[in-house]
Amino acid sequence: GKRVVIVGGKRTPIGTFMGGLSNFSAPKLGSVAIKGALKSAGVEGKDVEEVFMGNVISAGSGQAPSRQASLGAGIGYSTPTTDINKVCASGMKSVMLGAQSIALGDRKIIVAGGMECMSKIPHYAYLRTPTTYSHAKLIDGLMFDGLTDVYDNIAMGNCVEKTNKDFGITREQQDTFAIGSYEKARKAQADGFFDWEITPVEEEGRKGKTVHGQDEECKKFVPEKFPTLRPAFDKAGSITAANSSKINDGASALVLMSEDEAKARGLKPLARIVAFDDSAVAPIDFAIAPADACKFILKKMKMKVSDIDLHEINEAFAAVVLANIQLLDLDPTKVNVHGGAVALGHPIGVSGNRIILTLINSLRAQNKSLGMASICNGGGGASAIVTERLD
Repeated sequence: GKRVVIVGGKRTPIGTFMGGLSNFSAPKLGSVAIKGALKSAGVEGKDVEEVFMGNVISAGSGQAPSRQASLGAGIGYSTPTTDINKVCASGMKSVMLGAQSIALGDRKIIVAGGMECMSKIPHYAYLRTPTTYSHAKLIDGLMFDGLTDVYDNIAMGNCVEKTNKDFGITREQQDTFAIGSYEKARKAQADGFFDWEITPVEEEGRKGKTVHGQDEECKKFVPEKFPTLRPAFDKAGSITAANSSKINDGASALVLMSEDEAKARGLKPLARIVAFDDSAVAPIDFAIAPADACKFILKKMKMKVSDIDLHEINEAFAAVVLANIQLLDLDPTKVNVHGGAVALGHPIGVSGNRIILTLINSLRAQNKSLGMASICNGGGGASAIVTERLD
């Protein structure tokens, strides 16, 4: 098929739960990311042939969130859009589907992204049958549809406690990794590393305009508290609020193009999409699924792990990265070199897209060539992608 390149990309800052971006719907954040991505690529909205946007919990967002995000970014009525839900891998799966359409020759220019406002996810009440004599219960949509393993009816963190036992991962290892994630992310932020990725979000309020331009989560760092926190999921466990990813708001988008089209337009691509794949394991073992997706790619492309210069493994939990480093026998110094979701946050529909953008940024900063991004998703799944830096 046709070679697929990434010609531009931007993300919003990542907002804390009920923080700076909590007044925006997911589609509104999606529009900001798409607009920024198009501007960075030098592509006009009218040139976009299709839009794929990852979004995990669309309840309360209004009909067809991807359509709202697309129209809000100035893309025309005639451009079709599709919402993608592969839980935490949604933002990466949108890129895969876009790349497949371009590789087949069906499309030349596609926007693929992800968006989530976890702060705005509603509570549910089922009231279509009479309650007769009983209380009506409210269900937290975020917990029920986003962060609970439906097969064992346990939190995702409880699943990863099993992974910790299986791999002998200790509390100290997780806390050390998490502190490292914060330190790397905070240094990257202070050095202006993320500025290349971020398009600011402007908010009009009673007191005038506020510009949200920096990730909020990594600013809240109290390392001395890490060892004192109680386990969050299992009293005898080792996963805490500090060594897990956080609950967040944000959006990210990439502009995909056939290499031929980029050449015809005189555009300098950021990266080429080399290969991608998905994997699945038992739902309770979702944390270790990324290793399989990565191995499938390496086998398909006849590559070795050592061929990959940098890795982004989504930090759903510190333990996820530690387990996959073991399974793939990775050099930890090549993994999440500017921190990850433990420190930056994990808006669930966004992270799969965000880590591709950060990977490209990291390859640029280190003058490296090949990168691999991977992400686990609820239900026992994962997605992975390899990109080659071109700029």
